Amino acid sequence: MQRCVNVIGVGMSPFSPVELGPDPPALLGTTLVGTTIRQALGDAGLCASNVAAVYAVTGRLASATLQRALQHVGLAHAPLSHFPPDSADGSALLARACQDIRQGLAESILVLGIQEAPAMPAPDQWSERVGTTARAYMARYLTRRETFAMIAVKARRHAELNPLAAYKGVLTMDQVLEAEVIADPLTRPQVAWASTGVAAVLLCSGDFAARLGNGAVVGVAAQACVSPQQVSGLDQGSTYADVNYEVSVAAARELYEQAGRGPQDIAVCELHDASTVNELLLYEALGFCPEGNAEKLVEDGDNTYGGNLVVNPSGGLLTLGLSTAASALAQSIELVHQLRGSAGRRQVADAQLALQHQTGSDGTVTTSLFQRD
Repeated sequence: MQRCVNVIGVGMSPFSPVELGPDPPALLGTTLVGTTIRQALGDAGLCASNVAAVYAVTGRLASATLQRALQHVGLAHAPLSHFPPDSADGSALLARACQDIRQGLAESILVLGIQEAPAMPAPDQWSERVGTTARAYMARYLTRRETFAMIAVKARRHAELNPLAAYKGVLTMDQVLEAEVIADPLTRPQVAWASTGVAAVLLCSGDFAARLGNGAVVGVAAQACVSPQQVSGLDQGSTYADVNYEVSVAAARELYEQAGRGPQDIAVCELHDASTVNELLLYEALGFCPEGNAEKLVEDGDNTYGGNLVVNPSGGLLTLGLSTAASALAQSIELVHQLRGSAGRRQVADAQLALQHQTGSDGTVTTSLFQRD
């Protein structure tokens, strides 16, 4: 019988925007990493000696620097599994740690995401392909470009309540629509840009949590990781392939089957909004509305406070920034706060069940259900 897994501690630094250019941005120092780890330990009420292992995904941070940071906070004893972001994003690493705890390989694991910005601008082919996806969706369902802009407006409105977001400042519809065009119909505020930051999540078994007696425990109810290779008949050249639509459908279906729950049970969701197009299509892929009805969901306000579901109360990747190593864990942390009732002005009323969706650099989709224990 597999053991249950709980989140008992979280820590997160402010995320900072990055202006990419020919000169590499400065690497994050050990102090910021150590401070974030101490936040997670303090949140759990644990000493570093209680942590059995550390799983870390980092950008350009050298292993030696990471080892020094761990030593400074008293974690030199804990075995370290260190992954580059092209082999595991924060969400996939969290799922791996949960699985290891379920299988009895460890009682407690600290999952750490450290993101330094890339040294050079990413190629713009991805934005162009997603723009093509948006135009195809608009043609098929007669969707207005204003609908995509409404998602960006919502993201900035949510981020105004999040002091740790990188890209803030309320935007009007006109400001979004009149901004620099990245790939028609996408303008600059409708695409997630690079950021730096650190996030830490402390996981443990149910027995460990019971011994600890920490009342701020959030359970990991179910998780599913689905790669493109696992989706039968997947057409990588399909219209929606660049937003991982079919893989997200499969990952959501598997998650709901595991948990015996459905999209109607979800109160709050953090999803991979690499662009407003991604978010719109994910409303459908995750089952929050039928195919072709995402525009109505947005116009009815069913993706924000006062609606049926609150999507990305943190502001999402559009405001946290697209930092593969850390932003996924930051979204997990947001859901933990929502289920604890500690999200402050971002709090979703009576949140009991939360869904996280994340897409890795290899196209693997990880979905997780968190529940209030």
